[in-house]
Amino acid sequence: MSSLKKFLLSRPGRFLLTIYRYLVQFGFIPLHFLGAIKNIGWYIRDSIHIKKAKLTEFKITFNHPCLHDKEEDGGTAKWDYFHQDLLIAQKIYKANSKKHVDVGSRVDGFVAHVASFRPIEVFDIRKNYNQVQNITFIQGDLMQLDSKYENYCDSISSLHAIEHFGLGRYWDSLDINGHLKGLKSITSMLKKWGTFYFSVPIGNPQRIEFNAHRVFSLRYLMDTCINLYTYQLKDFSYVDDQGILHINIALDEKLIKNSCGCNYWCGIFELQKK
Repeated sequence: MSSLKKFLLSRPGRFLLTIYRYLVQFGFIPLHFLGAIKNIGWYIRDSIHIKKAKLTEFKITFNHPCLHDKEEDGGTAKWDYFHQDLLIAQKIYKANSKKHVDVGSRVDGFVAHVASFRPIEVFDIRKNYNQVQNITFIQGDLMQLDSKYENYCDSISSLHAIEHFGLGRYWDSLDINGHLKGLKSITSMLKKWGTFYFSVPIGNPQRIEFNAHRVFSLRYLMDTCINLYTYQLKDFSYVDDQGILHINIALDEKLIKNSCGCNYWCGIFELQKK
């Protein structure tokens, strides 16, 4: 474990991380601010240089500074959303189910991937008035399933969504058992032997980081969610705390007990309804 990770898991580290999160929510991002201060020098030098150029076709203005891009990589091909969105979209493509439904996943990532090759219906408690080819948006509270959606589809996904149910972050009603009600609704929507693609944050200790999300222990997910709703585990993958994807992991008691060594990251399940 790195010294930085050890510090962030300590009491002073957790306190500073909490302060940092509050500052971000109020619009002040300390690292972004310090980076801008550090980079203002080369921006001024570059602006002086470009101002001396003799251009006749373009008017040069200096009202849109970009102070961070020089130090960033050419795109991000790691971390949880990138890996889960691509992995599950590939699985859905290969499975070629008759009707696929999604619950609350990221529209500008996973849903867009799937919509590139097939129709998808997206259920979310939030409104979405966009009209996009291959995507049908349906507003609904999946903690209270309308009976007309029972046995509705043979394939369903919910990536990084269930952990939010019942915490009020998206104007959903406060319910400490919201995740269980959401899983029950999803199970009711899915036909027998249908496939459920599912991801949530995993880590030890299990906790609610209010009002952002729940972090589930792998033991809880295996004993309560999977066994309670009688799913068969077809495949398990996870993204670790360094953002690295581990595919098709054979779970043993040690990995389940320590949640694959994660403090906070992402477990990705492919389940089949019995």
